[in-house]
Amino acid sequence: MKTTLNTRRLQRLACAALLASAAAASAQTLRWASSGDPLTLDPYSQNETLTNVVNAQVYEFLVARDKKLNLVPLLATEWKQNGPLKWTFKLRPGVKFHDGRPFTAEDVVFSLERAQQPSSQIAMYANALGKARAVDKLTVEFNLAQVNPIFLQHLNTLYIMSKGWAEANKATKTQDFANKEESYAAFNANGTGPFQLVSRAPDSKTVFKRNPNYWGQIEGNLQEVVYTPIKSDATRTAALVSGEVDFVLDPSPRDIDKLAATPGVKIVNGPENRVIFLGLDQGRNELQGSNIKGKNPFKDVRVRRALYQAIDIETIKTKLMNGQSAPTGAVVPSPLGSFNDPAIEARLPYDVAAAKKLLAEAGYPAGFEFTLDCPNNRYVNDERICITLASQWAKIGLKTRVNAQPKAIFFNKVEKLDTNAYLFGWGGSITDPESIFTSHYRNRGEKGVGEYNRGNFKDDELDAIVAASSKEADPVKREALIRQAFKRQAEQIHYIPLHRQFIPWAARSNVSVVHRPDNWLEWRWITVK
Repeated sequence: MKTTLNTRRLQRLACAALLASAAAASAQTLRWASSGDPLTLDPYSQNETLTNVVNAQVYEFLVARDKKLNLVPLLATEWKQNGPLKWTFKLRPGVKFHDGRPFTAEDVVFSLERAQQPSSQIAMYANALGKARAVDKLTVEFNLAQVNPIFLQHLNTLYIMSKGWAEANKATKTQDFANKEESYAAFNANGTGPFQLVSRAPDSKTVFKRNPNYWGQIEGNLQEVVYTPIKSDATRTAALVSGEVDFVLDPSPRDIDKLAATPGVKIVNGPENRVIFLGLDQGRNELQGSNIKGKNPFKDVRVRRALYQAIDIETIKTKLMNGQSAPTGAVVPSPLGSFNDPAIEARLPYDVAAAKKLLAEAGYPAGFEFTLDCPNNRYVNDERICITLASQWAKIGLKTRVNAQPKAIFFNKVEKLDTNAYLFGWGGSITDPESIFTSHYRNRGEKGVGEYNRGNFKDDELDAIVAASSKEADPVKREALIRQAFKRQAEQIHYIPLHRQFIPWAARSNVSVVHRPDNWLEWRWITVK
């Protein structure tokens, strides 16, 4: 009898231990969601924030951003500039990729060359890094064709891939996302980072586990990360409130007050380095799908100005964004990029009468029809912004068809220049205007120059100013060029600026995260209590 009691007692203790262990494991799992899904696991194929955030938990950079966005060593331990056109980096010893291959300088050379391919969406940054050469296994040298004033910031966009892994899996070419190419690297991953890919089900669920052999420090306690895209704002909110998910990257602004007052839930808030703006087709001689034949109204700056002045940005801020936006007249992610200059940041005034007059002067007194493409799961209130713009433009006689689509379809469509007008956002950790200048302000050209000029405008004066600013080493002269570029964009209105969005995150109260202005969720800093 005594033996039986002891056995039962031991069984109960063992059961309790197993339950405690299961609870501990559960507590170290982060289940999180946002409206969209990572577009691809190929780290160069698409330059989109959510995609970049997820890939950066697997792949690492030579230099990284800390919690305050300062540049710090990562896979490189030290570096020096040997003159204006040469940089030398010492690489971290003992680092291995997830498949066990050692990390060497050859992987850096391979990664740069792969990132410079035409199908790469970070080619404009990779090309600014010049050519890489392996000096020895743990030393790499970058030789530039011209001065790059923000070389280290550009280096922070280059994920390091394994040359051996890519060659073994026929993944040496960057996935051509625009042409719907599928590749091994789009669904599989092998980096040096703190988390490893376990499974990938696009638009359904992606699972990662902690890298047990990670070379560096992991401050948080996560053992597993489960990402689930949830398109509906209401469904994402309900999932957080019920505890189905632990964290939501993009709660609806309309739900912020409700969530803040919900027991067990908290809001982590802050502005984002991201500007939301509109692009217009200025390349075609006839606006496709419009009732105006033989002409393209968007080629006329008076039409572009009319659209701009018909936007009631304050109503969008107060009624639609619930105060969670900062209107701007500067198409640059951070006000630091515009020197916090009120003159550069100033918007054209909201003036319906002036907008009508401009349309009449341009030859469109009755307005015209066009389509506005926008994502419905990428930016805060993206589809609602487009619908609101359409209603505001109706006051000046414009008939706007809103075409809202999931971001994967939207980005593919706009990347092919298949658009009349489109809503877009640009941001990240780089506050210098170069982050948007070469990609958006330049004429479309080779090596990624003007890649995101999806309206395909050609402005040789603006192109020359930006090209000069990109290689000017003298800070005073460079600032003068940057100011000229902003002035030219404001005069020509190739883009219509809207606002910089705020990014409130929502989490269960037992989840501790670090909110960065680049909307970057770093998993190694997260603790789930």
